[in-house]
This record gives sequence, structure tokens and C-alpha cells, in this order.
Amino acid sequence: MHLFINSLAASAGGGLTYIRNVVPVLASRPGVKITVALPVDLRSELQEFTGVEFVTADLPALRRYWYEQSSLPGIILRSGADALLSVGNFALRSSPVPQILLSRNSLYTSEDFYHDLRSRGEYRLWLDTHARAWFARRSIAWADATVAPSEAFASELRRWTGKPVQAIHHGFDYQTFARGGAALAADVEERLRAADGALKLLFVSHYNYYRNFETLFRALPLVRERLSGSKVKLLLTCDLSNEKAHAYSPRRAAQLVTELNLQEMIVELGNVPYAQLHQLYRRADIYVTPAYAETFAHPLVEAMASGLPVIASELAVHREICGDAAVYFARFSPEKLAVQISEVAASPETMRRMTQSGRERAQQFSWQKHVDGILRLAESLRRA
Repeated sequence: MHLFINSLAASAGGGLTYIRNVVPVLASRPGVKITVALPVDLRSELQEFTGVEFVTADLPALRRYWYEQSSLPGIILRSGADALLSVGNFALRSSPVPQILLSRNSLYTSEDFYHDLRSRGEYRLWLDTHARAWFARRSIAWADATVAPSEAFASELRRWTGKPVQAIHHGFDYQTFARGGAALAADVEERLRAADGALKLLFVSHYNYYRNFETLFRALPLVRERLSGSKVKLLLTCDLSNEKAHAYSPRRAAQLVTELNLQEMIVELGNVPYAQLHQLYRRADIYVTPAYAETFAHPLVEAMASGLPVIASELAVHREICGDAAVYFARFSPEKLAVQISEVAASPETMRRMTQSGRERAQQFSWQKHVDGILRLAESLRRA
């Protein structure tokens, strides 16, 4: 099997996580050859693997899309690939080989996100998202098979398009995740040490709207009241004061920090490299996510595997990934989030139980299983 992977759109978040984990697993499989198209910056993160060839490009979004539709089919054909795996939500209109589309952007189908954009006056982004959603929907029709990283999102895509969509869970390998990595930067280490002695809540995310930072911020004063006498710190892997570092404007969230007098409760660590994240999970007490849209949510599995109790917004995908290992709250309710944080933090027995069940739950996800599913699907398309 020769699999061509188009990951030219993998520049952040889940796309990067996917390529970082899937390429080494595929490269280790006997009888499997892969060619990977990816951004120039990502190429430096991947070491040389036997049976792996790389095609690199450094293009802005519109030029990249044109390159994918016009030039990439010829490159795929000349490579001798048996199947194409498109991992960036958009498929090739005319793939020369059977094509599997990995669709993993829940924003295209999220009414909450469109409402959020309108409430913020983000009309250009609203239009841009609708335009991308049109291409994503058409891509599902263009592909020979579409894969979603969870059954919850696969069901949403089926309703949205009327097309068959298969769920193949993304994976996780704790040994790989927790291996190596340089020490945390000195300024990050200093901020973490300053939080010693406090209840440390962790939320791993760049700032964006659908991760719903504002609900989490509004819950913090309520947690402070319920846990009077205890210090509470929220660790963030972003910097709200650096607006240029974000694709979404953090201005409203930063203003909320000031309005609610949360400066002493929030610890902005800035971007922490993926290879160092395991060190951050080990320093926290509880993982919290208030996101209102998700397709898989890797940080939840990372947190469970790291032994952190998880408190998550009430989404079908969060229930699917965490099951009974997490506790949940209505996604736009600071009051209910504060209750869950306070009750978990106040009960050592609850925290121990959630730690144990979370570690067991995380073991159900495997990149080996994911790759098995992708290769079986590719083989079935090749024989069709």
C-alpha cells in the first residue's frame, strides 16, 4: 500500500497533532509506503523515516487551495500512490486515486459559532466560515469516503450532507506524549512556581471563540466564593495581551479579566510547545474545558492519561470521549461550571476516582487502532 497524505493545511491544533502522531505509526508498518505533502515549517519537526517521502510547500490559504486542486493531482499520480488521505477538511475535486477525506472542523456546522460571530460583529469571519463550509460540504461529495474522528461528529456530518460518514477515533500514545522534551522555559517555570499552593485549573488552547473562554472566566469569581480560603489559579497556554498572536481577537476576554478582577487568578503561560505539554499536565490539579464545539478534543485524552480529573462542557463528543470519567456542565453556564469545579476540588475521594477512571478511559484510544482503520478503508477503496 502506497498512501499519499495531503496535510498542506496542517498549520495548528488538531491538524498538527494528527500528522505528528500518524506519520511515525504509518512509517513503522511493513509493506506501507507514504508520501506526505506538508508545510515547510512542519517538515523540520519530522525526522527521516524509512519508506516516507515528503512534498513541501509554503503558500497562503488561497494559493494553497489552488495548488492543491491544480498541481497536486499530477504529483500524486507521478508518485504511484494507491490512495489519497486528505486531512485538511477539503478534498481534491478530481483525485487521480481513491480519496479518503478526514473532516474534523465542527465550526462549519455549529450554529453556536455563527451566533457567536454575529454577536461579536465578526461579519467578515462569518462570511469566510460560510464560504469554507460550502467547500467542506462539497468535499464530502467529492471524496470516495469521509472519516470523522468521533461518532458524534460523524452523525452531525451525515445530517448536514446526507452522505455516508465513517467514525474512526483519533488515537493517543501516552509513552510518546510524555517522552523527552526540553525543560519548560524559565518564565513559564517561574509562573508555575508562583502558583504553588493553589488549586491549579488547566485549559490547553490557543485563544479562539469556540473554546468559550468567557464562560470559564465568569465562573472563576464564583469558584473563589465557594472555595473561600483557598487560592485558585487558572493556567492558560496563551497570552491574551498579545492580540497579534491570535487568529481571533482576545480583546473581549482580556477586558473581562479586568472587569471581574481576575488578574491574580489567571496565569497566562503563552504558547507551550507540544513536546513539553506533558510537564504542564503534571503540574495541574483539574482539567477544564468550556468549549461549545469540538470534533474529538485531544487535550481531554491527554489530561485523562496524565491523571487529571476532567470537567467538560456538555457536548455529545465530550461524552463520547470521556464517558463516566468526567463530569459535565451546561456549556454557557458559569454557575454550573463553578459548582462542578468546587465539588470536585472539595472531595479528595472524587478526585482519586476520576483520576483512576480517566487513566483507564484514555487507554481506549490508540494511534495504532486509528491507522488500522485508515489502512483497511484505503485497501477496500483500492479493490473497489
